[in-house]
Amino acid sequence: MNSFNNKRILVVCKETFSYPLQFLVKKWQANNTVAAFFFNPCETKYSKCILNEITYYAYKDIPGLKLYTSDIIADEFTEKLNSNGICDQEMLDMIEKEYTHFQNVNNQIISTQFLTRHYHFRNYMYPCTYVQQLNWLILNYKNVISLINEFKPDVVVDTDNAELARTILREVCHKQRIPYINIDYPRYEFYKLYSGNLNLKYSDIFYDTYTKYLNGQESELKEGFEYIEEFRNKTFIMHAMYKGDVTAQYRPDSILTSIKRVYGMVRYFLSQDKAGNNKAIKKSNPILYPDSKEYVRFYFNFELNKQRLLRANKYFSAPEKVKYVYMPLPLIPESTTFSVSPMYVNELTIIEAVSKSLPAGWWLYVKEHQAMVGERGVEFYEKANRLPNVKMVQLNYYEDPKPWISNSQGVVTISGTTAYEAALMGKHSILFADTPFSLIEGIQRLKSFEDLPAAFREFNKPLDNKKSCAAYIEAVKVLGYPINLKLLLNKGEKILRGTELLDEEYQTNLNLLEQLFVDGYNNFKLQ
Repeated sequence: MNSFNNKRILVVCKETFSYPLQFLVKKWQANNTVAAFFFNPCETKYSKCILNEITYYAYKDIPGLKLYTSDIIADEFTEKLNSNGICDQEMLDMIEKEYTHFQNVNNQIISTQFLTRHYHFRNYMYPCTYVQQLNWLILNYKNVISLINEFKPDVVVDTDNAELARTILREVCHKQRIPYINIDYPRYEFYKLYSGNLNLKYSDIFYDTYTKYLNGQESELKEGFEYIEEFRNKTFIMHAMYKGDVTAQYRPDSILTSIKRVYGMVRYFLSQDKAGNNKAIKKSNPILYPDSKEYVRFYFNFELNKQRLLRANKYFSAPEKVKYVYMPLPLIPESTTFSVSPMYVNELTIIEAVSKSLPAGWWLYVKEHQAMVGERGVEFYEKANRLPNVKMVQLNYYEDPKPWISNSQGVVTISGTTAYEAALMGKHSILFADTPFSLIEGIQRLKSFEDLPAAFREFNKPLDNKKSCAAYIEAVKVLGYPINLKLLLNKGEKILRGTELLDEEYQTNLNLLEQLFVDGYNNFKLQ
């Protein structure tokens, strides 16, 4: 098995996504120089508690590992929290000039939920001013540039793509021609691809591989064709990775379960606040360190609203036998929107644009994401339902995505899996991000709302995209790895807490993750 050798490796860490990397760090240290960057101030500034005891503090105990944090800039940001001016205008001008290869400054800011309370419903996040946004951005650039210049990594590896520090790392690494490798999601089974741009666009090598199979002989795609046929004949198409997950929840929990969950959150935050100086830190800066009482209030209301919305209610209606376009909503905030498609984070704006663009007599059926039930404010549903040809549909009318897709004229999604599922079922779809599956015929990647009417006219045309789907699947199998990331995260926590052992299944997935990083490094190309 290939591995890194004689390299300077920087590992990017935040909370649960640091679990599998902890095992790889210890392995890589034998033949490489390794450092870890924990960029979330909550994780590093708080005294040891449940949040950070097996992440940051566990990494601190690894002999010979260099740790970088955002602690110094967090303190500086706190000191200047209520300043009315930009802390370093010259630096901001330089950032705009030198570090906007992938996204401009304002789109970079959107990548963090801490500074975007106006776009989501997590009201434990504190509203901030534009000056505060810019000052935190400037300080993060100073910190990341200093880190990169000091450690001089040959490669940066990561298991996620959310939050501002990562967005900044992408720009700085590009400027210095350093491979920054993370995971991309092609949605085929458990397969993962590597990305060198935090999933903003599929790689050139993936495009070339897909094109080769698309233009090649159908005999090379036999397994892909069989998979598509099997997929189309399935009664349930929801991926196995969501089993036991909130994404697969269609019925309300018992009242007792909800009460226990809220009680657990109360205990969690009480424990957190009792540790060291954590309570005082939270009072010093509510933007970086959200208040525990607001967290608890949020989760209480979340459980209460979830109980209401998973039962019969006035916001969600049963579908009717009409022509409709299906639009499943994503989880907000999430990297697939805030980081990958920041121009399309306002879902109500998209709903309005689609409503105005549909062919006459067609409806838009909007379905809430199960993980958002109870979190999103009901005023959102009220506004959507006011549009005459839009209906928020009963999310548990069916207990699988397939009927929603098969009964529709096609699908609209920002960057979600539903476009891929629709393609496998021979249905047209529209999305607003350069995902790997946006290459499949029948999936239209739009960059303007003005293109929507023409795109919907395509929905009336027959779609024979089996070869395209099969070519896509083959490209994923050739370049990707069947990594169960959910297993690496969930079981990783249990292993690190000493309640389970590192078994063969876990080690196999770790090895595949390592190979993904190594392949990403070996095939890195500036985008």
